[in-house]
Amino acid sequence: QKFQNGLITVGEFFTLLQVHVPIQKPRHSHLPANCAVSEPPTPEDLIYSQYVYRPKLRIYEEDCEALSQMIDELKVYADVQDQLLVNVNKSLWEVMRTCSDEELKSFGAELNKMKSYFTKESKILAHNEKATLYSKLLQSAQEQHEKLQSRIEKVDELLEEAESCLVALEAEQVRAFFAALFSHSFFPFLLELESLKAQEEELQSVLHLMWLVYLRRELSDLETENEQMLAQMNQLQEKEKSCQELLERYDFTEWEITEWSEQQAVFNFLYDSIELTVVFGPPIDGDVSGEDPSRKIVSLNFESLLDEEKAPPSSRLVQRLIFQFIESQGCWQEKCPTLCYLPQVLHDISLVVSRCKILGEEIEFLERWGGKFNLLKTDINDTKVKLLFSASTAFAKFELTLALSANYPSASLPFTVQKQIGNIGEEEISAVLSSVPIGYHYLRRIVSLIHQNLLQDPR
Repeated sequence: QKFQNGLITVGEFFTLLQVHVPIQKPRHSHLPANCAVSEPPTPEDLIYSQYVYRPKLRIYEEDCEALSQMIDELKVYADVQDQLLVNVNKSLWEVMRTCSDEELKSFGAELNKMKSYFTKESKILAHNEKATLYSKLLQSAQEQHEKLQSRIEKVDELLEEAESCLVALEAEQVRAFFAALFSHSFFPFLLELESLKAQEEELQSVLHLMWLVYLRRELSDLETENEQMLAQMNQLQEKEKSCQELLERYDFTEWEITEWSEQQAVFNFLYDSIELTVVFGPPIDGDVSGEDPSRKIVSLNFESLLDEEKAPPSSRLVQRLIFQFIESQGCWQEKCPTLCYLPQVLHDISLVVSRCKILGEEIEFLERWGGKFNLLKTDINDTKVKLLFSASTAFAKFELTLALSANYPSASLPFTVQKQIGNIGEEEISAVLSSVPIGYHYLRRIVSLIHQNLLQDPR
């Protein structure tokens, strides 16, 4: 009932078609076991912290920052599933609500095929991202290993030097002992030797105390730094959790894949009215699936499948604007020389198709409900839209011509005005258009503001 009344959301529409997208719960990282122990860290713990945990933490922080930046770019599309289907894609809703149960079931099966394909693609992307992360961790571990190895070599040199000093000292003590023994001054020498041993023990005690003070100071600094890092890690994990939820809810595409073989791939846009054929080069050695990102693309060909005779004027206008954008980009094979560039090409075309599709829906709305805005007639000539306004209360009748382009609605529209009755001309229309900000439903807002400011009160 909600589907027929237009009150169904995009997510509920997927559920109705039995297209279920399971959402994985995020897996949180756990701190090393030694971080949870309240006992003072051992020298081994300090070495692990300096040469293992901290470098790994820096790598994970960079990866988390990159993920956060990706999430910020995709936040715009995060709430699409909670919006009404009629607002997101009115044409789809109007078509689907007239379908039978078998047609809905068939459409749901096709969507599940697409979901399966995108699931495999997401796994491949996640695997590549993990491989990149692990390579960074490996490189960092190798660098820290080299630093630690260098430090061990220095310590070994110091130990060897200390060992040689001890050997020399023992030899000197033995020589002094025998010298005193043979010089008949053995007992004073023993007293002097006992005094030297006492001084040596006192010196060792002082050195040990100084070393303990140094270690405690280092330990205090490390504990403070660890507490700060733990707090920062908790904040990053919470942020990562929220970003992951937004990623799982994100779903945006304007293309549909109809064929993928070893030789070519075929994509359809705008209700199968535009076809993109991508011809692949020879497969790379070792690429069994034929999906190696470095595989060359021989050509990209766009073809219109729209029936010009049967299609309404708004659909023909949308088709012209999309191909205007395609032709303005020059050689597409240069933009997409290998398979790794194909997702960006599909994304760029999807953005233009989405904007032009909304423009077509706006024109269809004005053709159906233009009378509410004193819009007498809507006519399309090539890429120009002619709007004939007439209002007896304002004693005015004029024709507004707007020149459209593929970058609609991101730029102001050039226009001309032809007065037929009354005093409303280019100056008055220009004042109204300058107050309409560009963006979503730009054309409808222009018509609404002209009706509100110029055609309601008598002039």
